[in-house]
Amino acid sequence: MTAPPPVDLLERARRIKLLCLDVDGVLTDAGMYYSANGEELKKFNTRDGMGIALLRELGIPTALITREDSPIVTARALKLRVEDVYLGSLAKRVAVDDLRQKYGLSYEEIAYVGDDVNDLPALECVGLPCSVVDGARAAREAAAYVTARRGGDGAVREVCDLIMAARSADIDDDHALVEYVR
Repeated sequence: MTAPPPVDLLERARRIKLLCLDVDGVLTDAGMYYSANGEELKKFNTRDGMGIALLRELGIPTALITREDSPIVTARALKLRVEDVYLGSLAKRVAVDDLRQKYGLSYEEIAYVGDDVNDLPALECVGLPCSVVDGARAAREAAAYVTARRGGDGAVREVCDLIMAARSADIDDDHALVEYVR
């Protein structure tokens, strides 16, 4: 067990009504794997999938926003029951804006997890910007929360756990009462 997150972070996380995720480097380990036949492969972490499912049970949808245009991402989104998938997205802020309007949310009600410079426009506009620990320095510096876990190794589950913990926490000006396990 680690120390509870700061009250400001919990307040940000408590407001979240939509989780947006980059894919490569966030849901995956950023590796590009190819079979002998040239087939592209990606490795996903099942714990990240469970975190997404748990948020969905709380009424918090997840969206995938990726620069890649891969049928693998589409297949993973289908398996996770993620309805909002933006493939080939070169302007991730535009995708966040579209989702904000679709769900009638403010930016403060959106979390985004990214790992590189192409995620900066999205990270800079949301209420809970997050980066994976092995992300590019610029992404980590733009984040209000940097995961302890690497991309593709449970980092998304960690963010999901933070959002769930914030919803169940008793927060006041002096302290946060929450058991927070990474």
